Amino acid sequence: MTGSIVRGRIDRAGLLVSADAPLQRLQQRAGAGLGKPLALPHLARLAALAQRLQREINRPLVAADDHGDVHALVRILPDAEGASIEIGDWRTRPMVQPQIPPVTEPAAAAPQAWVWESDLQLRMIALHAGAEAAAVPEDWEGRSLSELFELQPDEDGRFPVLQALARQTRFAGQRVRAGGADGKRAMVLAGEPRFDATGGFTGFRGTALPDAEARPAPAALADPAFGSLPLSDPAFGRRIDGALRGPLARIIATAETISGQFDGPIRADYARYAGDIAHAGRHLLGLVDDLADLQNIERPGFQAARDEIDLGDLARRAVGLLGMKAEEKGIRISAPPADEHMPATGEFRRVLQVLLNLLGNAIRYSPEDSQIWIRLDRQGDRATVTVADQGQGISAEQQAVVFEKFERLGRTDSGGSGLGLYIARRLAHAMEGDLTVDSAPGQGARFTLSLPARD
Repeated sequence: MTGSIVRGRIDRAGLLVSADAPLQRLQQRAGAGLGKPLALPHLARLAALAQRLQREINRPLVAADDHGDVHALVRILPDAEGASIEIGDWRTRPMVQPQIPPVTEPAAAAPQAWVWESDLQLRMIALHAGAEAAAVPEDWEGRSLSELFELQPDEDGRFPVLQALARQTRFAGQRVRAGGADGKRAMVLAGEPRFDATGGFTGFRGTALPDAEARPAPAALADPAFGSLPLSDPAFGRRIDGALRGPLARIIATAETISGQFDGPIRADYARYAGDIAHAGRHLLGLVDDLADLQNIERPGFQAARDEIDLGDLARRAVGLLGMKAEEKGIRISAPPADEHMPATGEFRRVLQVLLNLLGNAIRYSPEDSQIWIRLDRQGDRATVTVADQGQGISAEQQAVVFEKFERLGRTDSGGSGLGLYIARRLAHAMEGDLTVDSAPGQGARFTLSLPARD
């Protein structure tokens, strides 16, 4: 069906109180029905956002049907009693199959493998065990990947699945520990990105195999003193990172599940408390990331890779990752158009990290209903990308210290660690570039990243 509009209605608690037959079938296939919370995570999040902002929201929708993926356009109109849902251009297309065995035949991957599938928020929508594999946890459905699988960092303290999520690319070698009735087991994840017919990222599909090279958890993780390692030893940082990241990820995942009321409606104040916990957890996780980066970039001999990159592509990726955060404040982002390119040399993930920091700061310090501009330029042998906002601006005195460690310009809220800009400039220097600021009180701020240009 493509022409007619599929309609539904939720109340203020997020319960689906009425629905046309196609939407009701999807709700039932997801394990719920009328009078229950929306069981389609993507649609539920959009509905909750529309109610919170009290603004109409129009978005593409992707959901799983018996015969493939449902692609449609959803319009959500909030009001005092809840929200109306209108779904148009409803089309069912065969699922895009990655170059790994489909989830309908998990045994084909390997008899001892699990085959899994997630949505674009890394929430599990399918999990099957091969003929010789250990039984999958009974409560896997709807849990986040990081909650179901305890992610283990590699030797550099990185997580392949998170890097793949940022780039929307395939990954392999992500070591995890998965819980079950028979205790925790060491496994290795690999996955392929899934895209809809319009090229939109919809999640991952992959396998989880027993880790034949499983390494026992370092004894120091259970030792509050972390042995006798000095703070300057990279192994100390990796152990701290590993000890904190897993528990924080589980706290965030659980708090988001409670806040989103995916397991059923709860009191509004409890949902807000859970949202505050998730926010605090993300802040702490960001601090862990910053401290790990700080130790890494201050290591003697630290060097960044020299990848061939496109600053236009990376700027658009950064906007895609933070666009929803800006929209919640009514902030418009003017990004480089799809056909604008700026070839440069720098490490792909590090440049994206710098741009996410600059754009995140611009969103944080900008007033509601303002605008942020991202502009590309070429200045001789330098390729530049500038992020400009309409915030309160930065005085000359503040500009002199804004790139120092733990400098937060007098702010005392939980907006950041005060390490982001210091790390960003050190990374720029490691890539033979620079990061500068141009601002004045009341005139916003303009941060410019420059890198070696590439012809």
